[in-house]
Amino acid sequence: MNRTHTNGELRKEDVGKYVTLDGWVAKRRNLGSIVFIDLRDRYGITQITFDEKMAEKIKDVRNEYVIEVSGTVVLKEHPNPKLPTGEIEVKVDKFTLLSEAKTTPMIIADETDALEDIRLKYRYLDIRRNPIKDKLILRDKVTTIFRDFLHKHDFIEVETPILSKSTPEGARDYLVPSRLYHGRFYALPQSPQIYKQLLMIGGMDRYFQIARCFRDEDLRADRQPEFDQIDIEMSFADEEDIFAVVEGAMKEVFAKVKNVDLPASFERLSYHDAIKYYGSDKPDLRFDLKLAHLNEVFKDTDFKIFKDVLDNDGVIKALKVTGGGERFSRKQLDKYTEFVKIYKAKALAYLKYSDNALNGSLAKNITDDQKLRLIEELNLSNGDIVMMVADEYEIASQAMGALRVKIANDLDLIDKSQYHFVWITDFPMYEYSKEEGRYVACHHPFTAPKTEDIDKLLTDKAHCLSRAYDLVLNGYELLSGSVRIHDQKLQAKVFEALGLSKEEAKAKFGFFLEAFEYGAPPHLGVGIGLERLLMILSDTDNIKDVVAFPKTASAMCLMSDAPNSVDERQLKDLGIKIAE
Repeated sequence: MNRTHTNGELRKEDVGKYVTLDGWVAKRRNLGSIVFIDLRDRYGITQITFDEKMAEKIKDVRNEYVIEVSGTVVLKEHPNPKLPTGEIEVKVDKFTLLSEAKTTPMIIADETDALEDIRLKYRYLDIRRNPIKDKLILRDKVTTIFRDFLHKHDFIEVETPILSKSTPEGARDYLVPSRLYHGRFYALPQSPQIYKQLLMIGGMDRYFQIARCFRDEDLRADRQPEFDQIDIEMSFADEEDIFAVVEGAMKEVFAKVKNVDLPASFERLSYHDAIKYYGSDKPDLRFDLKLAHLNEVFKDTDFKIFKDVLDNDGVIKALKVTGGGERFSRKQLDKYTEFVKIYKAKALAYLKYSDNALNGSLAKNITDDQKLRLIEELNLSNGDIVMMVADEYEIASQAMGALRVKIANDLDLIDKSQYHFVWITDFPMYEYSKEEGRYVACHHPFTAPKTEDIDKLLTDKAHCLSRAYDLVLNGYELLSGSVRIHDQKLQAKVFEALGLSKEEAKAKFGFFLEAFEYGAPPHLGVGIGLERLLMILSDTDNIKDVVAFPKTASAMCLMSDAPNSVDERQLKDLGIKIAE
């Protein structure tokens, strides 16, 4: 192979050079005595020309054939300003066919009419298209920036095991049966959580890893069964230290990738306020629609629906949409009513403010005093609309939080060029699981409680806060992390609060807990979702676009047909029999 240049490299300064190029035939055009071919590789496209003498040699060459050509760089008679190489072409005098190609099952171009299933089945062809190729190149660029930044700040990259022990971390494990120990299983790691804490106990002080993680859970647009996490852990540090590291890394990434200068420090919002004002612990703050709470306004109401909700410790959450009274038709409001029902809300009430009065079906059910208080509370102007959900706090929050985002999209209120980071802090230590009938860890069982709430661990779980934090970007949870427990007695207390006996804790985390008996430093860390970051950087809302060989929403690989059956001999070696 004698390639001298790539297909994105040559410019008018190279005119007169004799070059050799390799690549795929992207397009062929016959103009009688001359043939033009666009030759493609991952660097770009170069137009090559064959005169009448050479044309006979390439008469059978079609799209996606792999060829090698040599020739002289000349100026184009008609430059193509859309291509970086558009001012030149290569006049070919030597040609070698390297590989033939069948007619492809999809158009290989930036715009393709192929359905997603076809693109996933022939992913190696899809990767030849710029929209996918460029995202994989971006992935490499982003991970390189992170590695360089973290190395510069004295972090050490360490790989942790893929075959590990199954431990409860919130999602379902992928299990790997052992051939040597029948009936026993490895688990693929949901995250390197335990190992990175053990590295802190091992004195590694500052660790990072681009870690592969596995979770056997239902998929969605921003989730895959296997994904990468930029894992970071620090000893002898606190939240301010890890926030500074993450903010510094993000600033470098966005400056080098998007040419965007991020603020000196990121906004912070408590979990309580995020839910209260935005209905979500991952609020999109690129637009200014805040939720209001109307319990005080309607505290003396006789309207049965509102009264029943308030008597049962529920909440009336409201959203004021400026000008919405004039923009939303009855049909659109009916659609919004159906939308909030997706989130288990029973109904959506609304009031329009026009001619200095509140109008709508709800108006007759509230007193003049309540109307005045509502107008004052929400600072209503003519043309505004107030939309309300009265329900349990969690249901009302989720429904109105989702409605807030939907309305912002419908009214084009979101500045898509903006990148709004916000730290969500002070998460609850526990959350109540109706399925299990008990409190479970909101983050994971090694998260430290806030110092002032340690006494509440066993007695007031509903109001115990943790030192967990998330970083949210444009409505996506980009990072999750926490200060870890490093004191054995405190860890035992947390396990007790979660209903784990000493025997259960030892069975699940025995080797990990033993390590704490030999001196554990204070430590904390984060896991950054690499694919979610790449989705935002590449302006896509589909995680498959930033993964080389992704799975479908049903966790299938259409290209390799995985998961698939295995032969009886393999099952016998593992001591496994498939149940009918």
